[in-house]
Amino acid sequence: MRSFQFLLIALLYGCSPSENRYTTSDYDIVVYGGTSAGVIAAVQAKRMGKSVAIVCPDTHLGGLSAGGLGWTDSGSKEVIGGLAREFYHRVYLAYDQPEAWKWQKQSEYGNQGQGAPAIDGNDRTMWIFEPHVAETVFENLVAEYGIPVFRDEWLDRESGVETIEARIKSITTLSNSTYSGKMFIDASYEGDLMASAGISYHVGREANSVYGEQWNGIQVGTLHHHHWFQSGISPYIIPDDASSGLLPLVSAEDPGTKGDGDDKVQAYCFRMCLSSHPDNRVPFEKPEGYNSEQYELLIRVFDTGRSDYFNKFDPIPNRKTDTNNHGPLSTDYIGGNYDYPEASYERRREIIEEHETYQKGLMYFIANDPRVPEQIQTEMNRWGLAKDEFVDNGHWPHQIYVREARRMIGEYVTTEHELFGHREVPHPVGMGSYSLDSHNIQRYVTPEGFVQNEGDIGVKPKAPYQIPYGSLVPKSNECENLLVPVCVSSSHIAFGSIRMEPVFMILGQSAATAASLAIEQNSSVQEIDRTILTARLLADKQVLKNLDEKN
Repeated sequence: MRSFQFLLIALLYGCSPSENRYTTSDYDIVVYGGTSAGVIAAVQAKRMGKSVAIVCPDTHLGGLSAGGLGWTDSGSKEVIGGLAREFYHRVYLAYDQPEAWKWQKQSEYGNQGQGAPAIDGNDRTMWIFEPHVAETVFENLVAEYGIPVFRDEWLDRESGVETIEARIKSITTLSNSTYSGKMFIDASYEGDLMASAGISYHVGREANSVYGEQWNGIQVGTLHHHHWFQSGISPYIIPDDASSGLLPLVSAEDPGTKGDGDDKVQAYCFRMCLSSHPDNRVPFEKPEGYNSEQYELLIRVFDTGRSDYFNKFDPIPNRKTDTNNHGPLSTDYIGGNYDYPEASYERRREIIEEHETYQKGLMYFIANDPRVPEQIQTEMNRWGLAKDEFVDNGHWPHQIYVREARRMIGEYVTTEHELFGHREVPHPVGMGSYSLDSHNIQRYVTPEGFVQNEGDIGVKPKAPYQIPYGSLVPKSNECENLLVPVCVSSSHIAFGSIRMEPVFMILGQSAATAASLAIEQNSSVQEIDRTILTARLLADKQVLKNLDEKN
């Protein structure tokens, strides 16, 4: 099924230069991307008295936070401050209304969260939520602040960025609409504006030798979490018969040497919102292009007695889930996204459709294939897509989970050393705390002739860590008026922790603060007074150090 948002791209391709949908617009700050970071950045710019617009390739606001990721990967909630915390407070207020609990009583929901209660009544925050609630919060924010949002506007990546002497003057979209600004913020998951402006970036894993890291490069033999084949399972169509050929989604390539770098990226999936309520459940249907062979390895896993398939059906309100990947073969479409970061819009659309077909097919397979153990199949048939979510896209998430794409090589590259507290962080503008988390990147054949996954890493920092301002800005000779709060300057493994939605919101606010100060100080983003930046962030309730640290 063709994703709704990408159906709209076809319309864009049909626009000629004479078919302007908007006149040229001029703002203090132009935010590219309607992600959570983009919305928060725009709100902060408005709060600082700047004119701002969001140029949004999507039709929906909020990115993953409104796209199914309602089970917040937050780590230590004490370091989430500013507008990010206000977002979770507004979610709390939404669920404080009796009408929010349509499909179950609040008392029936419980209070299970990730390392902390889902509903914090003392702090008046809520960390677990339905997609439509998050989207409503984001929409209310832009409405309250009168922020113009130009939706379905895709950057012309070939010639749409006009630069003069290391400064972006304007961006132009495929509809031939032009947006001029004094400052620009790339809040997209892909880093398209950053790349089109000629900023240095990296795709894939750096070798451990590049930054002196342990966990960054290829990790053959490193098996964390439970997302690997724990028994010797044949990868061949006919078990143990190499001449029969490999099953789908198993690579014949050598996975590489531990510690080396590559150009592969961790797997994507959709964070599905499922419902177990009979009146709010849409049964899983067989998708066009369904291929049951893609799931043959799962049957072989079940045949070993492994049955922990529902561990990431994380509960969110109203008898729904945020369903994420779990196990050696699950919703992660391993190996299907390597070209996504640099791909054309058309190719990205194809990749997204491939992921959608695979994941819908997986749900249909488990619910219907007679080889699936009865207990698992019975449980799966309790679930279906939530009828009241993503109603304009067949109840399917409008946002694929882009866990990583491009990463800027900016003024400062954040690595595992900063996250582990081995280096002092200059001029922090926010904090993170989640595990250094990478999903699987390859599925290959071992020398013993078994199938195995590679790339899944989960290493906890000892304490929350600081993120430096230098990781939000390019090198000064490349661009003086761009900030990047999502595709931040970091190594692959450091980004594995930074890439959490609360952190993106934190960095979005900090980026907008810096952009506003650069305008006020008539300076580049690299040359702003960072002491004043720190003071303003603290005044706006950003958390910049652990509370137990001495002043």
